[in-house]
Amino acid sequence: MPSSAATDLRAAGRGARRSGRGIRRHWRATPWLFLLPGLAITLLFSLYPFVNTIILAFTDAQVLGGGNFTGGANFSRMLHDPQFWTALRNSALYVVGVVPFLVLLPLLLAMLVQRHIPGIAFFRAAFYTPVVASVVVVGLIWTWLLDSRGLVNSVLKALHVVSEPVPFLTDETLLLISAMLVTIWKGLGYYMIVYLAALANVPRDLHEAAEVDGAGPVRRFFSVTVPAIRPTMVLVGALSAVAAFRVFSEIYILSGSSGGPAGADISLVMLIRQVGTGLNGELGYSSALSVVLFVLTLGLMLLTMRLNKNEEVA
Repeated sequence: MPSSAATDLRAAGRGARRSGRGIRRHWRATPWLFLLPGLAITLLFSLYPFVNTIILAFTDAQVLGGGNFTGGANFSRMLHDPQFWTALRNSALYVVGVVPFLVLLPLLLAMLVQRHIPGIAFFRAAFYTPVVASVVVVGLIWTWLLDSRGLVNSVLKALHVVSEPVPFLTDETLLLISAMLVTIWKGLGYYMIVYLAALANVPRDLHEAAEVDGAGPVRRFFSVTVPAIRPTMVLVGALSAVAAFRVFSEIYILSGSSGGPAGADISLVMLIRQVGTGLNGELGYSSALSVVLFVLTLGLMLLTMRLNKNEEVA
């Protein structure tokens, strides 16, 4: 009997070990099972279109057929396409006109609303409201405001500031500036929240030490606050630059889908859409434009990473 009991115990131990190995194998596979749906969606809707776009960039693919390999013909055509250079210029101007304001103005707003005073929660919500609003709704509101018979022109004429309506939406320069203002107005609240998080991590004792040394609010801002949140400022600059370089909705809606007078205010994304849609859409050339846009935005991100690295080393 003792021998039989020992045999049973050894058998039970072997069974438990085999069961344990099975459970460990099961648990090692479980994370991949959870990741599988997300990976499948990413591969199907992100990675495959990305790779396919690069392949199409070297073909003469059309919406209704085609797809012969043409080498770098699309990129060569791009160099001689005045519409491409116009779109590239407008996108670059958009970055230059938008980024400085989206780096500085949200920081000032964040410093104002971080104060604990009665009613400040209302202003935080008010500043953030444009962020959650649809860009289409925002664009339509500003179109009604800036139209020749809109509220802004009506007020200016009532105050006798102008005798004729200001062509905010029909002048080549004013249309681009108007679109920039809409982008800045809509982005202020978002980057304000980013700065609020950064300001909360600035050590309070640094401000107290600077105040003891006789530094005023302005001196403390430049000597304490700015150095402490400089990496966040670089990040905000990068995010706003990439978003500005890919602008579409603001110009599209304010111009009534025309891209300004004779397409003078068209952006790169608008050009990609214009070239690649419709029955005569040129998917190959549109894909080549998309690849160039990707390379330019990737360059902006790499530059930001380099600047952030330099800030951390400093």
